[in-house]
Amino acid sequence: MAVVEYWKADYVYWIIPLIAAFGLLLALAFIAVIFVIRLYAQYTCGIYKGKAKMDGKTVIVTGCTSGIGKETAKELAKRGAKVIMACRNVDAAEKIKGEIIESTKNTKVEVKKLDLSSFASIREFAEEIKKTESHLEVLVHNAGYANIFKKRKSDDGIELTMATNHYGPFLLTHLLIDLLKKSSPSRIVVVASSLYRIGSFDEKNSNPIDTFPAYLYYASKEANILFTRELARRLEGTGVTANCLHPGLIDTGIWRSVPWPLNWAWNLVIKGFFKTPEQGCQTTVMLAVDENLLETTGKYFSDCQESYVSSAASDIKRARKLWEISEKMVKLDENDPRI
Repeated sequence: MAVVEYWKADYVYWIIPLIAAFGLLLALAFIAVIFVIRLYAQYTCGIYKGKAKMDGKTVIVTGCTSGIGKETAKELAKRGAKVIMACRNVDAAEKIKGEIIESTKNTKVEVKKLDLSSFASIREFAEEIKKTESHLEVLVHNAGYANIFKKRKSDDGIELTMATNHYGPFLLTHLLIDLLKKSSPSRIVVVASSLYRIGSFDEKNSNPIDTFPAYLYYASKEANILFTRELARRLEGTGVTANCLHPGLIDTGIWRSVPWPLNWAWNLVIKGFFKTPEQGCQTTVMLAVDENLLETTGKYFSDCQESYVSSAASDIKRARKLWEISEKMVKLDENDPRI
């Protein structure tokens, strides 16, 4: 009996350190895996190294008070472009404008109010641009909206995610297309996302006000790609190109809507694996300025190189149907330009 009790006591003494050592090894292995994945993400992150200048050119960037929009505006200003910051929050945009001018020494940076969820705001913005600008070489559709749970509608009665991410850019493109054609060669750059694979635009429910809002972000990204494909087809021979891109998963404010306590774990993932806004703007900048892409159109890019999309997102019949639906949703009238 004494021998058995002694063995049990001895067992406790050596098994606990063994478990602790095993746990430590697992933790170290996990950290090592995280480190390797992080290194891989950094190594495969596309960085645009082109030196193309934008002196004398005018660029519109939507949604640039933070994140990749802010960095895109800054990079284009650094290259000499006149940058029009089209933003909903004018006060925040004015502050960022000051930062951009200070860092780039380019004073040709302007702020104009634009709420892409409001057709009235879009029309007012477009009219002002046509009155004040004689040319427009690049239109960057960067602004995006995402919500997790709250169902919201725009002032026009359209589900807010779809209004901001697709229908708004669709209308703005139409209203500025004549200026872009006049300024050719010119470019339209649409910031989409590879997350489009999670959702799908529902042709039978063009105003999905009762659909789970988080899902609609992914559906709107597929709409961005379909829109770009059909836009490029319709603009063939005009000197205006249209391309879209996946910027990567970026550490931006768009993820702030993730609710507590999920945001704790999500923030760890973001800080560990997501790109910085500076890294995330690289493909956008490349599509806006690279001279080798002057005639490239209808393509999808990721990490500064051409990538591929699913058969559903490249279906020309779906793209045409989306276009027809969008024309009705934004209420184009007989005086509006047609593409």
